[in-house]
Amino acid sequence: MITDDFSVLVNKRDSVNDWLERFGVRFGVYKHGVFNEQLFPFDSIPRVISKDDWSYLEPGLKQRVRALNMFLYDIYHDKNIVKDGVIPEEFVYSSKGYMPECEGISPILNVYSHISGIDLVEGKDNKWYVLEDNLRIPSGASYPMIARTITRKVSPDTFAQNSILDNRNYPDLLREMMEQSSVDNGLCVIFTPGRYNSAYFEHSYLAEKTGATLAYPGELFVENNLVYYAGANSNEKQRVGCIYRRVSDEYMDPMAFEASSLLGVPHLFESYKAGNVAVVNAFGNGVADDKGIYYFVPKMVEYYLHEKPILQNAPTYLPFYKEDFDFVMSNLNRLVIKDVSEAGGYGVVFGSELSDEKLEELRKLIIDEPRRWIAQEVIDFKDMQIIENGEMVWRKADLRAFVVSGKDTKVWASGLTRFSRNPTSFVVNSSQGGGFKDTWVEY
Repeated sequence: MITDDFSVLVNKRDSVNDWLERFGVRFGVYKHGVFNEQLFPFDSIPRVISKDDWSYLEPGLKQRVRALNMFLYDIYHDKNIVKDGVIPEEFVYSSKGYMPECEGISPILNVYSHISGIDLVEGKDNKWYVLEDNLRIPSGASYPMIARTITRKVSPDTFAQNSILDNRNYPDLLREMMEQSSVDNGLCVIFTPGRYNSAYFEHSYLAEKTGATLAYPGELFVENNLVYYAGANSNEKQRVGCIYRRVSDEYMDPMAFEASSLLGVPHLFESYKAGNVAVVNAFGNGVADDKGIYYFVPKMVEYYLHEKPILQNAPTYLPFYKEDFDFVMSNLNRLVIKDVSEAGGYGVVFGSELSDEKLEELRKLIIDEPRRWIAQEVIDFKDMQIIENGEMVWRKADLRAFVVSGKDTKVWASGLTRFSRNPTSFVVNSSQGGGFKDTWVEY
């Protein structure tokens, strides 16, 4: 039961943000070719998820991620879901996230998405809807972790008086998964592109909390098809068994992918392909978090698990299909249109906000490239209270839930609640100026 009226937390909000600034809790944004770091504003009024809601969300998230992992294995092996006509062949292989280099490769434990970030919203109809599946490099778990740690220090009574699940076990979930995946009990590393990455704080924080080694470009290398680590302060090389990478697929190995990459590890893909190292998350996951493939996830649940999907997608239309195309063309002015190749809140267009001229421009883009777009009904999701300029106001907020998959699939009993600071905006991404809250799960 939640007994707190949050007044103490509200009064301690500035103190928590000061501590977050001291700890360097920032994210970076590249704009016009310039890298800028900024604070991720924290609002001290938590999102509270009831015990009943969590008993619905937790099995739904496990079910969804299991189906997505089965889809990824299938699409790079037998392709039964395509052969059986559940997903059109051209739809899969035209995805920018599909990597033909991964054909026939079986990752350790047959897990592709070890860390899945599933974005949900709670509608004003009290139903939860999945907006996106993030299966490549989902970020954000470190922010509620450190915010909760600081809040415990400034207001310990708050957590003694309220019945909420402890969120400090996320590093344990990661450590267990990495150790289960590690080849020959080799070293577990978190591979960062460096401090100019937007989520560098998280890379270093998770390395500290999990006990994994934070590895930078140039510190990993391959010899005799095995991966080794030799850091600046290392006296000898160490065999690497698991790489939790925070670098995009195409930059991970200049010999296999983007030849100009100075971040990657030459011949890493060969070692991975031979089963000599685990890569978290696996290469090729992008085909499953393509916004177009999202449309088919409920069908994946039924196809692979023979179960009814617990979680609902937002009502979605694919202009790729004639019936959906006609519907989108007739309702363009009231739908949300998303570019399937964009992320971070970019490429999202609300038809209701466009002039007639801009609507016509968008219509032509969809006609020219129907595979590039999806359209969704606008989910009127719940507003949450935040403190803005000393006043209590209401803003849109979503939830990124984190699901960790090793030998078992486990859902972290917390999550990243992001909110818009714009009173008229539905876009909550940090790159678009949003803030974050802690997420409490009742027990």
